[in-house]
Amino acid sequence: MDLTVLAADATSVPMNLGALIVFDGPAPPPRELLGLLGDRIPRIPRLRQILRRTPAGCGRPVWVDDPSFTVGRHIELLDRPDEDLLAVAASLLCRPLDPQRPLWRAALVAGQDGHALVVVLHHVVADGLGGLAVLAALADESADAAALRDFPLPPPTARELASDAARARLRALRSLPGDLRRGVAGLRELGVGRVRPRMAERLSLVAPTSRRRALTRVTVALEDVVTIAHRYGGTVNDVVLCAVTGAMLAVLRARGEHPGHLIVSVPVSGRTSASPGRLGNNTGVRPISVPAIADDAARLAAIVAATREQRLSTARAVSAGPLSALFRILHRTGLFRMFIEHQRLVHTFETNVRGLRSALHLAGSRIGELVPMVATPGNAGVTFAALSYAGALTVCVITDPGIVPERQPLAAAVRRTFDVLARTAVSSVM
Repeated sequence: MDLTVLAADATSVPMNLGALIVFDGPAPPPRELLGLLGDRIPRIPRLRQILRRTPAGCGRPVWVDDPSFTVGRHIELLDRPDEDLLAVAASLLCRPLDPQRPLWRAALVAGQDGHALVVVLHHVVADGLGGLAVLAALADESADAAALRDFPLPPPTARELASDAARARLRALRSLPGDLRRGVAGLRELGVGRVRPRMAERLSLVAPTSRRRALTRVTVALEDVVTIAHRYGGTVNDVVLCAVTGAMLAVLRARGEHPGHLIVSVPVSGRTSASPGRLGNNTGVRPISVPAIADDAARLAAIVAATREQRLSTARAVSAGPLSALFRILHRTGLFRMFIEHQRLVHTFETNVRGLRSALHLAGSRIGELVPMVATPGNAGVTFAALSYAGALTVCVITDPGIVPERQPLAAAVRRTFDVLARTAVSSVM
């Protein structure tokens, strides 16, 4: 999946993800926060490393220590009194990272609505679970006091790389039967052979995207969403899917469009946790076809029925294999950008990461809210990222403002669907 991320990083926006970290009350003093990050960030090896291609025949790219690494080169102080925090965060998210340095940045932002910390990682460094592991390692609550290893370690020699690549090829030959079985399972996870493939209908929300993104957030009580999920026999993500598709349908109806279905790509993690020393990506995808039912409760029931069979599958994230093969072939033939900007497989992407139950602190200041961010390339004019944290569920609505200027109506429709479903769940219990 790391190779797939690299292959996909050739379109309008960089393959970045991150979080807007909003403090309860005053933010930590900049000098104190910078000192804390300077002490804790070096304990996460990947944040001190750069990605290097290997010579021909020496295998895949490798991570090596950056001998010139300093924390100060990655952190900036931004005074933006006339901008809201989400606008600043969107700008940082869409700015490419320097491939000659470790692939991350952070900014302590003073905006018109307060202070916050914005952290951006390239997706090849970590997926959503890995990003949470990084944040937890930086927080005051972290008990990780692992001693720093020697730094910088010398990069591997060409002979070492060639020897390692040869062993990897032998392992690949021995594991070929299992890989083929996982490949077949991966195709089933993508829906191939299980149902007749459905092409995504042409919609005005789907068009080649630009280099810009705009962010809007909706925050609701996680307990209410769990209650709704239990009432309908589904999951929290089923409820989120219902809310975001309901919002898309509302905007499309206002534009005079009436699709029969919306197809949503939903990432599936192949692991339940990550650690600062074990980042990278382990994610497949499942396309979910959601019928365009106006009634929120009926649409949620249809979503639960559609996802129930998939939840029972013991194979998770196995679609990474066939997806990686396809994307890398397209990348090598120079067709990837054309494919991703004109694909008709999905209308949008929705990611949902189960976060932390208890609040974290940085330099003694409580983190009140975490807003997830992800830059998705291609032709999805609106995408969604959800994250639970300290009893709240935040859904970030990510739009290309040229394709979807209705970001506020979208966010309002997401909230309205949550409210309608919550009232329905309460009334059914009574």
